[in-house]
Amino acid sequence: MTTPLGHNGGPPLEDPDPDEGYRLHCWRRAHRRAWRSPGREIVLRRLARAEELGMSYRDYTLEILERGRYL
Repeated sequence: MTTPLGHNGGPPLEDPDPDEGYRLHCWRRAHRRAWRSPGREIVLRRLARAEELGMSYRDYTLEILERGRYL
């Protein structure tokens, strides 16, 4: 068994996480659902508001997703 460059061959610092794969699956699914287009009217309204604020549509939508409220 060879160790990667820069590794001292000691034990891992963290215990392996048995639920890591499931959490990654849940995160990817939630990310996909969050960025799915909500509908033409909503997209146009968000785009207009983002332009009023001088932001891109993606930045404005990200703010909505992070804060849970409209700017």
